[in-house]
Amino acid sequence: MVMPASVEVKALLVTAMASGQGKTTVTAALARKLARQGKRVRVFKCGPDFIDPMILERASGAPVESLDLWVVGIDACRRLLAQAGAQADVILIEGVMGLYDGTPSSADLARAFGVPVMAVIDVSAMAQTAGALALGLRDYGPVAMAGVTANRVASAGHASMVAASLRDIPLLATLPRQAASLPERHLGLVVPGEVSAIDALLDSLAEQLAFDDAAWDALPPVRLPLETALAAPAPLLAGRTIAVARDAAFLFIYPANLATLEELGATLCFFSPLANQAVPPEADAVYLPGGYPELHAAALSHASAWQASIRAAHAAGLPIVAECGGMMALAESLSDQAGVVWPMAGVMAGTVTMQARLAGLGSQALETAHGPLRGHTFHYSTLSTSLAPAASTVKHPSGAAGEAVYRCGALTASYFHAYFPSNPAAVAALFSAGAP
Repeated sequence: MVMPASVEVKALLVTAMASGQGKTTVTAALARKLARQGKRVRVFKCGPDFIDPMILERASGAPVESLDLWVVGIDACRRLLAQAGAQADVILIEGVMGLYDGTPSSADLARAFGVPVMAVIDVSAMAQTAGALALGLRDYGPVAMAGVTANRVASAGHASMVAASLRDIPLLATLPRQAASLPERHLGLVVPGEVSAIDALLDSLAEQLAFDDAAWDALPPVRLPLETALAAPAPLLAGRTIAVARDAAFLFIYPANLATLEELGATLCFFSPLANQAVPPEADAVYLPGGYPELHAAALSHASAWQASIRAAHAAGLPIVAECGGMMALAESLSDQAGVVWPMAGVMAGTVTMQARLAGLGSQALETAHGPLRGHTFHYSTLSTSLAPAASTVKHPSGAAGEAVYRCGALTASYFHAYFPSNPAAVAALFSAGAP
């Protein structure tokens, strides 16, 4: 039997002129609408992100992975898209920031794979000017513009004015102003588990999204070459058990990171510091991902069993990898948004202070003996410590110094969130001896 060399699938990249236009809301509404029609929908998120994929997974009913030409890599992105295209009727990709923001940008991703773009425009304070925005977004790159979704539309007449302004660009959909929307906090949208009646909200958005089925049907499918599967990495973590913190305080983790650890041969077990659960006794290493320790600082400060167990694990020489929120929970104290100081586990010297403005954002890489380990940073806190950094990440694309990486015994801690598939060998070294 001859296997096909490519797969064809309907695909859209949902973008906007900037953040805050409603990309996630529209993508979630469209994903839920198509899923309710019986279509198999796969959604991806462009750029590094943890929270939007949770919303999109809830909306679509399928796992959401990241696409980024630099962090993930073009070949891996192509492979992920082709795999999804072989299993789904529709692929939706939510862009990051504005269409042309970043290096690489959402526009770069769309052009790399021939995916048409749907621009979300917040028309709450405009009408015909929407056409100028749409034409500019299309022609600046240029990109293949499939159409526009007008968000926060006031009336049918308002929608008609917007549609007339678009000239040769279809108005694919409209979404009215919402009395209730997806709530936000300092790191982005509130995660689905904290939003009451999240499914009712997503269903309501899907019902209110007026979609031009004829224009949708007229969109040609995207052809994606089927790539040969990558060889599995060497089982460098075979026989090792890695304890992974997972709860409302430690929930920022790429699904691909867990998959990479398992591909390396590790057995994963999960525990909740927030529930005062100790590090599992069978653990050979510990992974503390990012999250919201600042929102749960009181509970973490009183979790005596968790604190004692992580100090004991560190004293016993277990490799511990702590990313962003994970590192914050290992400091001596954490000052929350209200300025209240809470004692933390005290595994590493230093105090963490939340602040109102962004302290770090962007793609970065950590140079290791096995080559670069890529990822990103995004945080609103600062760490004051007497520890000298063992290394620093490098910002992309500027090449400037990025986040400090601290090593204390077998602990590796940083604000840097690593994308494990970018360098499995370096990851295996981290969880074996504490230094990649």
